[in-house]
Amino acid sequence: MFGTSGIRGPVGEAVTADLALEVGRAVGVDADRVVLGRDPRESGHLLADALAAGLRETGADVLDLGLAATPTIARAVGWEDADAGVSVTASHNPPPDNGIKLWQPSGQAFDADRRERIAARVRDGVDALASWDALGRRRAASAADRHREAIVAAVDDPAPSTVVVDVGNGAGGVTVEALEALGCSVRTLNAQPDGRFPGRPSEPTEANCTDLAALVGASDADLGVAHDGDADRLRAVAADGTFLSGDVLLAIFALATAESGERVAVPVDTSLAVEDALATAGIDVTRTPVGDVHVAAAAAAPDVSFGGEPSGAWIWPDETRCPDGPLAAAKLVELAAERPLAERAAEIETYPIRRASVETSAKAAVMDRVREAVRSEYEAVSTLDGVRVDLGNAWFLLRASGTQPLVRITAEARSDDRVTTVFERARSLVDDAAA
Repeated sequence: MFGTSGIRGPVGEAVTADLALEVGRAVGVDADRVVLGRDPRESGHLLADALAAGLRETGADVLDLGLAATPTIARAVGWEDADAGVSVTASHNPPPDNGIKLWQPSGQAFDADRRERIAARVRDGVDALASWDALGRRRAASAADRHREAIVAAVDDPAPSTVVVDVGNGAGGVTVEALEALGCSVRTLNAQPDGRFPGRPSEPTEANCTDLAALVGASDADLGVAHDGDADRLRAVAADGTFLSGDVLLAIFALATAESGERVAVPVDTSLAVEDALATAGIDVTRTPVGDVHVAAAAAAPDVSFGGEPSGAWIWPDETRCPDGPLAAAKLVELAAERPLAERAAEIETYPIRRASVETSAKAAVMDRVREAVRSEYEAVSTLDGVRVDLGNAWFLLRASGTQPLVRITAEARSDDRVTTVFERARSLVDDAAA
């Protein structure tokens, strides 16, 4: 039921009001107070209503933030002394999808044990519903101002900067408010919340952020930032209009945050460029399965000062264990004010990396066949998440998406010729398994 980032799928098929009601009941069993919020998708209204109904049936009170960024919801769990938080969002997925993500008071997403407990209750049903006179209450609340204040407090006052913020028609308006509070001149793109995402697709990839890159490059802006639908992700553009790769941005954040002897948590699909760049500063890397919940769990260790995913999820555990796109925007403004992002990026040596996906409705079976084929052919194989093969000067990773019907392929090498060879072999392993 749960993927790498909660429950997600097409509304009316994988995600329904019935499911939301059952999840609400399942969460409410262990909760007296729950924070609830949603991204701008129209289906979010009915799913939030169903979740609230299920929670209230168990006697849990619901603090409804309405339209809110996912990091605002996750942080509010602790601020409101609540027992859990629920985000109704499909994050960067397309408009027909929606989903449910659950949060702990630490700001970390529900871990595997908690997710399994909820899934079991949904399967078996919840009998312990409250009596008519002990139903929970639902009241409107807001945490946007507190989120803005927390972001401002987390950075040193940067020199005045001009920033273009591509909100992506999502819930990340708190970024604009925080940057303005820091004295920035802010220009916006796609700032009107709209769950159809008419301005661009929700995922803030380079291909989807060409308008942002063009505007930043043609103006006097110091940088540009872009969010997905619920603003847990952030990607960035340097002042010259260059869209920074997720791996380069990860290295920039990590080098600015971690100190020698500390560690940084990254998923298994992260470029060797990150590990190499951090090694020069005496910073170690610990690899995790893909998904911010896994990165956040690793970031809970005392010697891990930062966690990040190339997809755009950034975690500063001393602030919160949720990916916080608005906080990342303020951190990036602070760094750009000290030294241009293009200069920082130029110091990160990058290697050719190729990524692709194969669509399949039987990704589990495909991965079983891939795993068997890889183990029979290679020795240095890791199955921490999917199948990762270390080839010395190259590597490839084959893994099932946790949120979509895809098997993802990643290959990297220290030369163009090598990466092509490695990628083509990795692709053939998936194609053969899917045939």
